[in-house]
Amino acid sequence: MSAMLPAFTEGVVEFLIIESGLVFPTSENKKSATSIFGKEVALCEEYRNFKIQEILGNMISEKSQLESAPFYTYLKKTAGMSDDEILRVSADLKRSKIEKGSLLLAKGAICNYSFFVEKGLLRSYMLDEAGKEHVIQFAPENWFIVDRSSVYFNDASESYIEAIEDTEVVLIGEDFICKANETSPAFRRFNDKLLHNHIRHMQNRINLLLGATAEVRYLSFIEMYPDLLLRVPQWMIASYLGITPESLSRVRKELAHKNFKST
Repeated sequence: MSAMLPAFTEGVVEFLIIESGLVFPTSENKKSATSIFGKEVALCEEYRNFKIQEILGNMISEKSQLESAPFYTYLKKTAGMSDDEILRVSADLKRSKIEKGSLLLAKGAICNYSFFVEKGLLRSYMLDEAGKEHVIQFAPENWFIVDRSSVYFNDASESYIEAIEDTEVVLIGEDFICKANETSPAFRRFNDKLLHNHIRHMQNRINLLLGATAEVRYLSFIEMYPDLLLRVPQWMIASYLGITPESLSRVRKELAHKNFKST
């Protein structure tokens, strides 16, 4: 025999019936629970409270997982977004795990996302006509990496993005940027500053490649990426600096000798 539901509002009754997975909401079963697999099931007060607590518990758990994510921390501490703003714009964000040696982007493809590195290490590089690699950028934890020409102008990419280590990334599409800009004035200012900072670094990198010595380039690399010396092969660092591995080895020896003499 079906038990009558307690006196809830119609919206709550419908919501609980759907969430319980028992029946579809109809005018009849909003007043009583329907038989499942031949057994009569009553949506009693105790079960209602249990489902509410379960739903709230799941919501709190999801919020806690989001708050513990590196990208959440980055948006809060670096971009200056509030907890409420982050929760409003982050619901549809996608994450991906990339195995070491795998490509996120290949030449000729369209880059649909910017990638935020939560764990691991990525690099972008180009191949010249002779097949030689030229490293453009490294992206360790809390760095972004993207082919801007491709993602913003829908051009076929001229570069590759590869995982140097097993890596976890957040995929950031145009919809997220637009929503975050509309939701948070702090993010809008941050995003504008981030773009100009990227341009500044690229200009500085061009200046170094055109006019700086190998030693100055190497010291600039250490300043930019202080934690990568033991994570990146020497030939990749040499490629980034625009010198040969042999030249890089010589620079390191000369710097070590200078530091030894100064102590």
